Amino acid sequence: MMSDRLLNGLTLFSAIGSGLIAGIFFAFSVFVMTALARLPSAQGIAAMQSINVVILNPLFGVVFTGTALACAVLAITSYFRWGEAGAIYLLIGSLIYLIGSFLATLMFNVPLNDALAAADPNSANGAELWLHYSSNWTAWNHVRTVASIAALTSFIVAFRQFG
Repeated sequence: MMSDRLLNGLTLFSAIGSGLIAGIFFAFSVFVMTALARLPSAQGIAAMQSINVVILNPLFGVVFTGTALACAVLAITSYFRWGEAGAIYLLIGSLIYLIGSFLATLMFNVPLNDALAAADPNSANGAELWLHYSSNWTAWNHVRTVASIAALTSFIVAFRQFG
């Protein structure tokens, strides 16, 4: 069984990771996508294409994917610690992050990003794609934001209940 010290560390890491990811998603939902939508479509596309390339870096990968891996471990651990203080919150936070943040990204935002990456910013098709992209991507980003905040909250409650 996982030691309490390791469990506390993974819970803290997952809380911090969820919070960092929530902040990134929040920024996009609140002002980045609105600012890009104010630009001519070719400039908005080009800017988002650049963002989508730059964000794929090791530090973001450690936070985004590392949090998902920690959540998977915590979800399994919560099963073995069922009935102990905080176990339900570990499971809830883990599932919310894994489904609402990580899986939503892979299933919805990444395919939209891939389609945008292939677009010619200066074409009529690019302009049409941008309208579809910005509304759908932002809607799913709102889901990811709320899920990441909910996961963070759940991990904080779990951490507090460990005592």
